[in-house]
Amino acid sequence: MKLILKNLTKTYKNGVKVIDDLSIEIGTGMFGLLGPNGAGKSSLMRTIATLQSPDSGSISFGDINVLEDNMSLRKILGYLPQSFGVYPKMSAEELLDYFASLKGIGNKIEREKLVKEVLEITNLYDVRKKHVAGYSGGMKQRFGIAQLLLNNPKLIIVDEPTAGLDPAERNRFLNVLREVGTNATVIFSTHIVDDVKELCNEMAILNGGRILKHTTPIEATKEIEGTIWTKIIERDDLESMEAQYNILSSNYNQDNTLNIRVHANEKPAEGFVQAASQLDDVYFIALKQDIPVEVLS
Repeated sequence: MKLILKNLTKTYKNGVKVIDDLSIEIGTGMFGLLGPNGAGKSSLMRTIATLQSPDSGSISFGDINVLEDNMSLRKILGYLPQSFGVYPKMSAEELLDYFASLKGIGNKIEREKLVKEVLEITNLYDVRKKHVAGYSGGMKQRFGIAQLLLNNPKLIIVDEPTAGLDPAERNRFLNVLREVGTNATVIFSTHIVDDVKELCNEMAILNGGRILKHTTPIEATKEIEGTIWTKIIERDDLESMEAQYNILSSNYNQDNTLNIRVHANEKPAEGFVQAASQLDDVYFIALKQDIPVEVLS
């Protein structure tokens, strides 16, 4: 099933246009929506999840006209927002049972089986008796995945799910998402390039409510092969270097010098060394150019 967005536009009452004539098609598998904070990612996620309506445009998922029949989408939708609340004195097992009831699963034996299954998928079965309010950040995010799996969703939306997680919790969360994302359309919204690189088979870069690039992580890095150059410079030279070259990023070395990465079709000057292209480079190039480019139809 394909999610098809056509000419979506949304402007808030304060005059900020958060979705700007956006069109894209997203198929089955893990799709990464990459963009900086304030790019419009959460606004787009809320619009797809039927939590807000666009000013114009259309959304369809399979044969569902989402804007005209949002209840049909909600029945097959799993949504994990950036933050969500839980009842403070309920265990994961109790809370999932309650959510399953709300989703219309009336048979107690069926609910118990389903709750056990989603707890095992998200590696929370051993802590099922603990209060969710006492879970770590990563455990709460995995609980969020558990609750969205209760209705066997065909469309899954996760919004900035790894922000604030430590590396171990992030890896556990990504492994869970990787497992559940094989048979559904999963939109993974993030500002962390590594999340997309590790998880997604297709991606788009969003900024200012517009799609700047729609591609795959592999194709994106291939596209800029041979155009990335590095050089070690003194910290005081950064400003003059920025005036001369298209610097994508700079990182400190242990001796307090800087390692800069420059985008150029030819060697910029003596002292520059060609480097392997990375997805981070693609991201920074798109943001610097900020020109909509459609690579995949």
